[in-house]
Amino acid sequence: MKILFLTQWFDPEPTPKGLAFARALVNAGHDVEVLTGFPNYPSGKVYPGYRVKWIQKEIIDGVKITRVPLYPNHDNSALKRIINYLSFCFSSCFYGVFFMKKPDVIYIYHPPMTVGLSGAIIGLLRRVPFVYDVQDIWPDTLPATGMLNNTKILRVIGHMCQWIYKRATKIVVISPGFKKLLIERGVTQNKIEIIYNWADEDLLRNPVFIDLKNTFNEQKFNVVFAGNMGKAQALDTLINAAQHIETCNSNIQFILVGGGVEVEHLKKMTENKKINNVIFLPHMPMNQIGTVLALADVLIVHLKNDPLFEITIPSKTQAYLSVGKPIIMGVKGDAAHLIKESGAGYCVEPENIISLVEAILNIASKNSAELLVMSKAALTFYSQNLAFNIGIEKTLDTLKAVYLRKIKN
Repeated sequence: MKILFLTQWFDPEPTPKGLAFARALVNAGHDVEVLTGFPNYPSGKVYPGYRVKWIQKEIIDGVKITRVPLYPNHDNSALKRIINYLSFCFSSCFYGVFFMKKPDVIYIYHPPMTVGLSGAIIGLLRRVPFVYDVQDIWPDTLPATGMLNNTKILRVIGHMCQWIYKRATKIVVISPGFKKLLIERGVTQNKIEIIYNWADEDLLRNPVFIDLKNTFNEQKFNVVFAGNMGKAQALDTLINAAQHIETCNSNIQFILVGGGVEVEHLKKMTENKKINNVIFLPHMPMNQIGTVLALADVLIVHLKNDPLFEITIPSKTQAYLSVGKPIIMGVKGDAAHLIKESGAGYCVEPENIISLVEAILNIASKNSAELLVMSKAALTFYSQNLAFNIGIEKTLDTLKAVYLRKIKN
């Protein structure tokens, strides 16, 4: 098959489905072209070695990558974020309609929804079926993350989403909750496939070494949050929990790794409250973050206490499970269900400081043998349910079904 993989974010940006995903499709015997933007996520600044221009083509490990221009941005300005999304939507759609060699199938990775709009238009005008990989439920995610609250605009976006769902031949979702919600919104049940996200196992388990001995104290119990620090993560809760814990257990320290719109606010909050057990590390590429995770004693996932996030499984969940570390899950619903089923850690009430403090103190009191049991449970559950090879096999089955349907029609 000739597959167009349409995604706004791609390596070297952190993304659940990047080069490893595209390479696996190539290794399965398919001709793959990635249509993406110039890397700028999560900082909003174009990565070193890249410059925004009309078009840039490269081939990595047999994967053809075409980059088209966009307005690089990822800050608190809703207007600038909208321009960022729409700029890639327009440029990718223009390239896909007028310059791209016609594929057999389009695989669209969402978010944002504007990528789906671009892919649906390309599919319509070029008469190509597409698979729509839904990682966020729009428009619900916009008010939940504080990006947009205008009800009229949200209603228009909702209608656009419904049009994309209707046009899609298959829709891939990341959780049972997503599937249930889309069915409630009128999407045909047999159009939807649940394929859990996976982690970049090789990079996480065999990272590029970085010296962190001045950050990770072996005498301390190291609580780590790694990933984007935005409004959706509600990390004020974690900072407040650190303040509580500092007064009762000086052996516990918190390490927050990553970038995002809330980093400066969290740093200022830590400084103003005179909290001394929190350390911030900057965003690291995926080939280094495994070193951080390996040094952690427990890893934390946390999102706002919002009904939308009850059907969300943050991608760091799979990353944490894949490296075999105890986990504290501050997300309700499907994500919490995975941790309970795996036996890899504890679930807490989102945005509940006391609940989080109790869980951290509880897990910090465990001996090494008890922590090892949770670590092994995490690894076993990941390898049996969420591993890369399992997800790729299901994805290939979905793409083949779409291709065969095209041939028959």
